[in-house]
Amino acid sequence: MSVPSSSPLILITGGSRGMGAATARLAAARGYDVALSYLANEQAAQSVADDVRRLGQRALAVQADSADPEQVARLFAAIDDSFGRIDVLVNNAAMLERQSRLEDLGYARMQRVFAVNAIGPMLCAQQALRRMAYRYQGRGGAVVNISSASARLGSPNEYVDYAASKGALETFTTGFAKEVAREGIRVNCVRPGHIYTEMHASGGEPDRVNRVRESIPMGRGGQPEEVARAVLWLAGEEASFITGTFLDVTGGK
Repeated sequence: MSVPSSSPLILITGGSRGMGAATARLAAARGYDVALSYLANEQAAQSVADDVRRLGQRALAVQADSADPEQVARLFAAIDDSFGRIDVLVNNAAMLERQSRLEDLGYARMQRVFAVNAIGPMLCAQQALRRMAYRYQGRGGAVVNISSASARLGSPNEYVDYAASKGALETFTTGFAKEVAREGIRVNCVRPGHIYTEMHASGGEPDRVNRVRESIPMGRGGQPEEVARAVLWLAGEEASFITGTFLDVTGGK
């Protein structure tokens, strides 16, 4: 095992693109070492890791499906070996499928969406807990779950399965926050709205944010960096008395 780093360590699941990549870069700029997981695009993940190193911080990119408990365990073992600590977990990895009404959703799709978006964060939180909690001789830490405004809005005719999975993540946030509040771990949640990321292409409409932006009170979509700032605020000392809270980054929608 390596000598523990003097810099705090943040793990961002799904850190190779979009909001995860923006959070990794901003975290590095603020003095965090960064570990990130990715599912398939190693080149993109290594590019983010290189950006972290250029900012003077240590970086580790690990291929891991956050819905697979064995891969999650290997991810955290790699962090133990490389850094010897973890201070912040950002449960960012998520997926959606093509826009569809409920009657056309397949069972396999429903299972996969819930496995990645709801069960995956729980698996990662289990591992983080065993390293952060006072009763495991940890120093405490913070968990930030990335939900979605769809958990409030439901995403009818488009992504009701995705919205439901994010609703489950929010309920988990509430329960887990109360469970570990005296173990030195704060658990909060960010709800992004319509953000310019590559994920919309997975749903079959890459330009979706521009289509719906007039429905947003601020009249525009959000940038990944705006979500990253909210994540790092909840992760940091300025939010030291905040747990079980939901922060909307939605432009007012």
